Amino acid sequence: MTTTATRAGEMKPGEILWRPPADVLTSSAMGRYLTWLEQARGLSFGGDYDALWRWSVADLVGFWSSLAEYLGVRFHDQPAAVLTEARMPGAEWFPGATLNFAEHALAGPPEATVLAARSETRPRIELTRGELRARVASLRAALQGLGVGPGDRVAAYLPNIPEAMITLYAAASLGAIFTCCAPESGTRSVISRIGQVEPAVLVTVDGYVYGGQRHDRTAEVAAIRAAVPSIRATIAVPYLECVTASSTTGVPDSLDWNDLMARPADLEFAAVPFAHPLYIVYSSGTTGRPKAIIHGHGGILLEHLKLFLLHDDLGPTDRWFWYSSTNWMAWNYGASVLLGGGSLLIFDGHPMRPELADYWWMVGDEGVTCLGTSPGFLLACQKQGLVPRQAADLGALRTINCGGAPLTADLFRWVYRAVKADVYLGSGSGGTDVASSFVSGCRLLPVRAGEIACRLLGVDAQAFSDAGQPVTGQRGELVIRQPMPSMPVGFWGDPGGQRLASTYFDRFPGVWCHGDWVTFSAYGTCQVTGRSDATLNRGGVRLGTSEFYAVIDEDEEITDSLVIHLEDANGGPGQLILFIVTRDGAGLTGEAAARIRSLLREQLSPRHQPDLIRQVAAIPRTLTGKRMEVPVKRVLLDPGAAAPAEPGETDALAEFRELGHQLAAAGDGARPTTRNASAPRAT
Repeated sequence: MTTTATRAGEMKPGEILWRPPADVLTSSAMGRYLTWLEQARGLSFGGDYDALWRWSVADLVGFWSSLAEYLGVRFHDQPAAVLTEARMPGAEWFPGATLNFAEHALAGPPEATVLAARSETRPRIELTRGELRARVASLRAALQGLGVGPGDRVAAYLPNIPEAMITLYAAASLGAIFTCCAPESGTRSVISRIGQVEPAVLVTVDGYVYGGQRHDRTAEVAAIRAAVPSIRATIAVPYLECVTASSTTGVPDSLDWNDLMARPADLEFAAVPFAHPLYIVYSSGTTGRPKAIIHGHGGILLEHLKLFLLHDDLGPTDRWFWYSSTNWMAWNYGASVLLGGGSLLIFDGHPMRPELADYWWMVGDEGVTCLGTSPGFLLACQKQGLVPRQAADLGALRTINCGGAPLTADLFRWVYRAVKADVYLGSGSGGTDVASSFVSGCRLLPVRAGEIACRLLGVDAQAFSDAGQPVTGQRGELVIRQPMPSMPVGFWGDPGGQRLASTYFDRFPGVWCHGDWVTFSAYGTCQVTGRSDATLNRGGVRLGTSEFYAVIDEDEEITDSLVIHLEDANGGPGQLILFIVTRDGAGLTGEAAARIRSLLREQLSPRHQPDLIRQVAAIPRTLTGKRMEVPVKRVLLDPGAAAPAEPGETDALAEFRELGHQLAAAGDGARPTTRNASAPRAT
């Protein structure tokens, strides 16, 4: 591996907060995999993770075939090869093989509890594997009866409830393709996503409850069905009428979920090709419709087996919990927890109501062993002075995984002081694009304050300079130089793959460019320091700027707009800023700002509400009319940077450069001031 190191910029090793136990080679899943490699393949790495990683990216065929064998992938038809050609895009994994993701997820002892569901409003539910399989079988039969088969799309408009997981597994068992939007999403947001993929069936709720507020969604469901004519049947989960005695809502012309669950059926699994689409998730670009990213059965199965069973050390006695909306890839990620034989906890509603401590109490009460969370949540707990180890019995907790934003050294230390002294704390970074992480943790390595422990096995992650050369000790573009099985099968509506290629491979041909800034140290750890492109990262969920503009552009009082997100160096949620130009230069009133925020919330989602709305004289654009999102962000963060790269940019950016100087003069944590009115901070 070629690297260029600069001694002056080299990362200093962080304080070690956790060390591997002496028996790590026998007590950890990664250690046992090393032992198996030596016995079964004659490969000895001496417990050295870096040596293991180097082999995993140098011998892709050897590594991924070893995983399939060691982790027990059940092929219906055996593959003719492991990898046809190690190129990107275009790599073909395990050609000729057939399998089914749901078959692996639902395998195991029928009496074992695999799903626990808590809710702000609904009664707690616990399902054994046998009970879950029975419900999946009933829905599978219902979908078949509606004519759903391999390749058909099944869309869900559901919160994080068991019915959503059941729908995913049922669709997968048939070889149908699952896709989902959360019910807090407005009609425009849902239609721009599932409308692309033309689902045959919609599984929906009549509404949901969050933070004590009841939200009827029957009008939104009607609008979605009217706008997506491919939907030929609707299955309704009676959510509101179950939690609100006075509710009279319902979804007309629909099949009742409970009626379908009362019909027993046999569970079978379609044998589909390795790359057969499993589900479609959405990650927005800066122009056009949200990208509909297709992930395949085999790629997700193999990648998540590696991640959960080896890197996360998940086993049959573990319970995993990561609070998530069904809009976020973390929800799809959670559906793979069952691959390790353990159980999954899900939550519907507001888990920190009425206090942050209630979240930790639930974690303790449910015996969660592996907790996923965000730096923003940990920071909120720290600022409140909360000591989770005093608020709850966290004796079962052995792993905390943190993602969505950089985890600072101070928060690392706070976890070991306030949460649990012997917990394994892993920080990671990845993306919806690969439904996984590129860099994360490993039990063979120590936990260092402020650093991500390692590159994942099989992930040839590097930091590239602008010249396309790997660098160590200095910030560069996060790139992946070798293909991964969980890279997208494709984008929906992009049969030739041109949009996929331009999204990831235009910057460095043949190399995946992810759009994050990263710094790798000489000893293998790294720090990811935010997005390098114009995509907005809101608490770990990427939001496309084009969605904002589609709503704002309809407002008669606004003639132009631009939205950016400034990351928080301390691990907080950062700041989402909407710049607008008003018609005839009219002043931006508080009423107008409130109207804009309401539109964004109702038509997109609560996450789309800006923290700040600022009126400007003009929005800078390129000669071709494209909004200069990246240059604006750069001058706000570094107003003294080199001359702009875009033609005609200098004068247009003057107002933003001045704002950047104001921020720099005010110091860390400063907020830009508005010319006329600012919006309250998003909640």
